[in-house]
Amino acid sequence: MIEIVGVRHAFGDIVALDGVSVTLAERRIAVVGANGSGKSTFARLLNGLVVPDAGSVRVDGLDSRSDGRAVRRRVGFVFQDPDNQIVMPTVAEDIAFGLKPLKLGREALAARVDTILVRFGLERYRDHSSYLLSAGEKQLLAISSVLVIEPAHIVFDEPTTLLDLRNKRRIAEVIHGLPQTAIVVSHDLDLLRDFDRVLVFDHGRIVADDEPASALAFYVRLMS
Repeated sequence: MIEIVGVRHAFGDIVALDGVSVTLAERRIAVVGANGSGKSTFARLLNGLVVPDAGSVRVDGLDSRSDGRAVRRRVGFVFQDPDNQIVMPTVAEDIAFGLKPLKLGREALAARVDTILVRFGLERYRDHSSYLLSAGEKQLLAISSVLVIEPAHIVFDEPTTLLDLRNKRRIAEVIHGLPQTAIVVSHDLDLLRDFDRVLVFDHGRIVADDEPASALAFYVRLMS
Protein backbone atom coordinates (compact mmCIF):
# COMPACT_ATOMS: atom_id res chain seq x y z
CA MET A 1 0.00 0.00 0.00
CA ILE A 2 1.20 3.51 -0.85
CA GLU A 3 0.05 6.41 1.31
CA ILE A 4 0.43 10.04 0.23
CA VAL A 5 -0.45 12.58 2.94
CA GLY A 6 -0.63 16.35 2.49
CA VAL A 7 1.96 16.46 -0.27
CA ARG A 8 3.06 19.76 -1.77
CA HIS A 9 5.89 20.12 -4.27
CA ALA A 10 7.12 23.02 -6.37
CA PHE A 11 9.80 23.62 -8.96
CA GLY A 12 10.87 27.17 -8.21
CA ASP A 13 7.73 29.31 -8.47
CA ILE A 14 5.75 26.59 -10.23
CA VAL A 15 3.60 24.50 -7.88
CA ALA A 16 3.38 20.97 -9.30
CA LEU A 17 1.38 19.37 -6.48
CA ASP A 18 -0.66 21.10 -3.80
CA GLY A 19 -2.33 19.33 -0.89
CA VAL A 20 -2.45 15.83 -2.39
CA SER A 21 -3.59 13.05 -0.06
CA VAL A 22 -4.51 9.58 -1.35
CA THR A 23 -4.03 5.92 -0.50
CA LEU A 24 -3.23 3.50 -3.32
CA ALA A 25 -4.14 -0.10 -2.61
CA GLU A 26 -5.85 -1.40 -5.75
CA ARG A 27 -4.07 -3.65 -8.24
CA ARG A 28 -4.47 -1.43 -11.34
CA ILE A 29 -4.53 2.34 -10.87
CA ALA A 30 -4.45 4.91 -13.67
CA VAL A 31 -3.36 8.53 -13.47
CA VAL A 32 -4.55 11.00 -16.11
CA GLY A 33 -4.38 14.73 -16.60
CA ALA A 34 -3.34 17.44 -19.00
CA ASN A 35 0.32 18.24 -19.54
CA GLY A 36 1.49 20.23 -16.52
CA SER A 37 -1.31 18.93 -14.27
CA GLY A 38 1.12 17.32 -11.81
CA LYS A 39 0.64 13.70 -12.76
CA SER A 40 4.28 13.03 -13.71
CA THR A 41 5.55 14.64 -10.51
CA PHE A 42 3.06 12.51 -8.60
CA ALA A 43 4.37 9.37 -10.32
CA ARG A 44 7.96 10.21 -9.38
CA LEU A 45 6.97 10.73 -5.75
CA LEU A 46 5.89 7.11 -5.50
CA ASN A 47 9.39 5.65 -5.66
CA GLY A 48 11.39 8.54 -4.27
CA LEU A 49 12.62 10.03 -7.55
CA VAL A 50 11.03 13.20 -6.17
CA VAL A 51 10.85 13.91 -2.43
CA PRO A 52 7.99 16.28 -1.52
CA ASP A 53 8.62 19.74 -0.13
CA ALA A 54 5.89 19.09 2.42
CA GLY A 55 3.85 16.08 3.43
CA SER A 56 4.85 12.42 3.26
CA VAL A 57 4.91 9.39 0.99
CA ARG A 58 4.96 5.96 2.61
CA VAL A 59 5.34 2.69 0.73
CA ASP A 60 4.43 -0.39 2.76
CA GLY A 61 5.33 1.59 5.86
CA LEU A 62 8.62 3.00 4.48
CA ASP A 63 9.01 6.77 4.26
CA SER A 64 10.41 8.01 0.93
CA ARG A 65 12.31 10.80 2.69
CA SER A 66 14.17 8.67 5.24
CA ASP A 67 14.05 5.24 3.54
CA GLY A 68 14.58 6.27 -0.07
CA ARG A 69 16.75 3.32 -1.11
CA ALA A 70 14.34 0.78 0.34
CA VAL A 71 11.39 2.55 -1.28
CA ARG A 72 13.07 2.42 -4.69
CA ARG A 73 13.51 -1.33 -4.28
CA ARG A 74 9.82 -1.68 -3.45
CA VAL A 75 8.62 0.53 -6.31
CA GLY A 76 9.94 -0.02 -9.82
CA PHE A 77 9.71 2.81 -12.36
CA VAL A 78 9.37 2.41 -16.14
CA PHE A 79 10.06 5.61 -18.05
CA GLN A 80 8.20 6.78 -21.14
CA ASP A 81 11.30 6.54 -23.33
CA PRO A 82 13.21 3.27 -22.77
CA ASP A 83 16.36 4.88 -24.18
CA ASN A 84 16.47 6.87 -20.92
CA GLN A 85 16.49 3.62 -18.96
CA ILE A 86 18.72 1.27 -20.96
CA VAL A 87 22.28 1.53 -19.64
CA MET A 88 24.17 -1.59 -20.77
CA PRO A 89 25.27 -2.65 -24.28
CA THR A 90 23.50 -6.02 -24.50
CA VAL A 91 20.06 -7.20 -23.45
CA ALA A 92 21.27 -9.71 -20.85
CA GLU A 93 23.74 -7.24 -19.37
CA ASP A 94 21.06 -4.57 -19.08
CA ILE A 95 18.70 -6.89 -17.23
CA ALA A 96 21.50 -8.04 -14.92
CA PHE A 97 22.60 -4.48 -14.15
CA GLY A 98 19.81 -3.79 -11.67
CA LEU A 99 20.61 -6.96 -9.72
CA LYS A 100 24.09 -5.85 -8.67
CA PRO A 101 22.96 -4.27 -5.37
CA LEU A 102 21.38 -7.60 -4.38
CA LYS A 103 24.81 -9.28 -4.42
CA LEU A 104 23.49 -12.53 -5.85
CA GLY A 105 25.87 -15.34 -6.70
CA ARG A 106 26.73 -15.88 -10.36
CA GLU A 107 24.36 -18.83 -10.78
CA ALA A 108 21.48 -17.13 -9.00
CA LEU A 109 21.95 -13.97 -11.06
CA ALA A 110 22.07 -15.92 -14.33
CA ALA A 111 18.94 -17.86 -13.39
CA ARG A 112 17.05 -14.66 -12.59
CA VAL A 113 18.07 -13.12 -15.92
CA ASP A 114 17.17 -16.28 -17.86
CA THR A 115 13.72 -16.40 -16.27
CA ILE A 116 12.95 -12.83 -17.28
CA LEU A 117 14.29 -13.30 -20.82
CA VAL A 118 12.01 -16.28 -21.36
CA ARG A 119 9.02 -14.63 -19.68
CA PHE A 120 9.06 -11.72 -22.13
CA GLY A 121 10.22 -13.55 -25.23
CA LEU A 122 13.61 -11.86 -25.26
CA GLU A 123 15.81 -14.97 -24.97
CA ARG A 124 16.86 -14.83 -28.63
CA TYR A 125 18.08 -11.26 -28.04
CA ARG A 126 20.28 -12.19 -25.07
CA ASP A 127 23.51 -10.95 -26.71
CA HIS A 128 21.84 -8.46 -29.03
CA SER A 129 22.66 -4.76 -28.78
CA SER A 130 20.18 -3.10 -26.43
CA TYR A 131 20.18 0.02 -28.57
CA LEU A 132 19.34 -1.76 -31.85
CA LEU A 133 16.09 -3.31 -30.67
CA SER A 134 12.76 -2.15 -32.06
CA ALA A 135 10.73 0.34 -30.01
CA GLY A 136 8.47 -2.40 -28.64
CA GLU A 137 11.41 -4.64 -27.76
CA LYS A 138 13.14 -1.75 -26.01
CA GLN A 139 10.06 -1.14 -23.90
CA LEU A 140 9.92 -4.84 -23.02
CA LEU A 141 13.59 -4.67 -22.04
CA ALA A 142 12.95 -1.64 -19.85
CA ILE A 143 10.08 -3.44 -18.13
CA SER A 144 12.17 -6.61 -17.76
CA SER A 145 15.01 -4.67 -16.17
CA VAL A 146 12.59 -3.39 -13.54
CA LEU A 147 10.75 -6.68 -12.95
CA VAL A 148 13.94 -8.70 -12.47
CA ILE A 149 14.40 -6.88 -9.14
CA GLU A 150 10.96 -8.19 -8.09
CA PRO A 151 9.42 -4.93 -6.81
CA ALA A 152 6.06 -4.97 -5.05
CA HIS A 153 4.73 -2.03 -7.06
CA ILE A 154 5.52 -0.68 -10.54
CA VAL A 155 4.93 2.82 -11.87
CA PHE A 156 4.64 3.25 -15.65
CA ASP A 157 5.04 6.74 -17.11
CA GLU A 158 3.30 6.85 -20.52
CA PRO A 159 4.37 3.28 -21.43
CA THR A 160 2.63 3.17 -24.83
CA THR A 161 3.18 6.71 -26.16
CA LEU A 162 6.07 5.86 -28.51
CA LEU A 163 4.61 2.56 -29.78
CA ASP A 164 2.57 1.40 -32.76
CA LEU A 165 -0.78 -0.30 -32.26
CA ARG A 166 0.62 -3.85 -32.16
CA ASN A 167 3.20 -3.00 -29.52
CA LYS A 168 0.70 -0.94 -27.53
CA ARG A 169 -1.43 -4.07 -27.25
CA ARG A 170 1.59 -6.14 -26.30
CA ILE A 171 2.58 -3.77 -23.49
CA ALA A 172 -1.03 -3.56 -22.32
CA GLU A 173 -1.11 -7.36 -22.01
CA VAL A 174 2.11 -7.28 -19.99
CA ILE A 175 0.72 -4.66 -17.61
CA HIS A 176 -2.57 -6.49 -17.12
CA GLY A 177 -0.73 -9.76 -16.46
CA LEU A 178 1.52 -8.46 -13.71
CA PRO A 179 0.99 -9.78 -10.18
CA GLN A 180 2.30 -6.50 -8.75
CA THR A 181 0.41 -3.28 -8.19
CA ALA A 182 0.66 -1.24 -11.40
CA ILE A 183 0.21 2.54 -11.37
CA VAL A 184 0.03 3.82 -14.95
CA VAL A 185 0.28 7.44 -16.07
CA SER A 186 -1.16 7.64 -19.57
CA HIS A 187 -3.07 9.64 -22.17
CA ASP A 188 -4.07 6.32 -23.79
CA LEU A 189 -7.59 6.07 -22.37
CA ASP A 190 -8.31 2.73 -24.05
CA LEU A 191 -5.49 1.19 -22.02
CA LEU A 192 -7.17 2.28 -18.79
CA ARG A 193 -10.80 1.37 -19.28
CA ASP A 194 -10.72 -1.88 -17.29
CA PHE A 195 -8.46 -0.63 -14.48
CA ASP A 196 -9.70 -0.71 -10.90
CA ARG A 197 -9.39 3.03 -10.31
CA VAL A 198 -8.56 6.27 -12.12
CA LEU A 199 -7.16 9.47 -10.59
CA VAL A 200 -7.64 12.69 -12.55
CA PHE A 201 -5.16 15.52 -11.91
CA ASP A 202 -5.67 19.20 -12.68
CA HIS A 203 -3.50 22.12 -11.52
CA GLY A 204 -1.64 19.98 -9.01
CA ARG A 205 -4.66 18.45 -7.34
CA ILE A 206 -6.73 15.28 -7.64
CA VAL A 207 -10.07 16.47 -9.01
CA ALA A 208 -11.64 13.04 -9.62
CA ASP A 209 -11.02 9.61 -8.11
CA ASP A 210 -13.39 6.92 -9.27
CA GLU A 211 -13.90 3.80 -11.36
CA PRO A 212 -12.76 4.20 -14.99
CA ALA A 213 -16.15 4.85 -16.61
CA SER A 214 -16.93 7.79 -14.34
CA ALA A 215 -13.42 9.20 -13.94
CA LEU A 216 -12.53 9.03 -17.65
CA ALA A 217 -15.84 10.63 -18.61
CA PHE A 218 -15.08 13.45 -16.16
CA TYR A 219 -11.60 13.83 -17.66
CA VAL A 220 -12.95 14.04 -21.21
CA ARG A 221 -15.38 16.78 -20.11
CA LEU A 222 -12.56 18.58 -18.33
CA MET A 223 -10.48 18.59 -21.50
CA SER A 224 -13.37 19.78 -23.72
